[in-house]
Amino acid sequence: MEVDPLRSLKGLFENNKKWADKIKADDPQFFAKLSKQQAPEYLWIGCSDSRVPANEIVGLLPGELFVHRNVANVVVHTDFNCLAVLQFAVEVLKVKHVIVCGHYGCGGVKAAMENKAHGLIDNWLHNIKDVYQHHRARLDAMKSDREKLNLLCELNVIEQVANVCHTTIVQDAWRRGQGLAVHSWIYSIENGLLKDLNHCVTGTEQIPTIYRFSGEAKPAT
Repeated sequence: MEVDPLRSLKGLFENNKKWADKIKADDPQFFAKLSKQQAPEYLWIGCSDSRVPANEIVGLLPGELFVHRNVANVVVHTDFNCLAVLQFAVEVLKVKHVIVCGHYGCGGVKAAMENKAHGLIDNWLHNIKDVYQHHRARLDAMKSDREKLNLLCELNVIEQVANVCHTTIVQDAWRRGQGLAVHSWIYSIENGLLKDLNHCVTGTEQIPTIYRFSGEAKPAT
């Protein structure tokens, strides 16, 4: 009986077995230890782009990096998927670092710069259009579309770091005295290297007063 190619992804299962065999050859107890707990120190909020494999580009194994990805690495305060990941990472896993990582040449950011209709995704990209509008003078001063796109990719990361820090989740952690740093990074697909955008936030006093929440810290779950 002929196998429907849409129903069978045999090659991926073969790749999976080779990968698992290699891991076990290096460390026979790896999966046994991994199955008992996950204790990552890092939460990665990145783009869904298939060319940006979070674990691989920072040289970490499974269990060492908690990951949330979406189009253009956006953090929206009504996105309960992202907020649930953030809360679990901060309050349950007790990560020490939240890394927002964009990448140069991001298709989502590029689409946000255009005045074209892309469908449902336009509602998501609206958040990046807001970033563009806020920094319009600086962006429009760029000499080329490539420079403009790459600058907006950087500015978008910094804006999303701010959005992470403005959540009650992160501010409650800081009020509890939990050590937590929120980092802004960007990745170049062209050379495989990460760049630190040197915008790291480690406490409520580093964000504008209007975004700060007062009162008792919410206890961690």
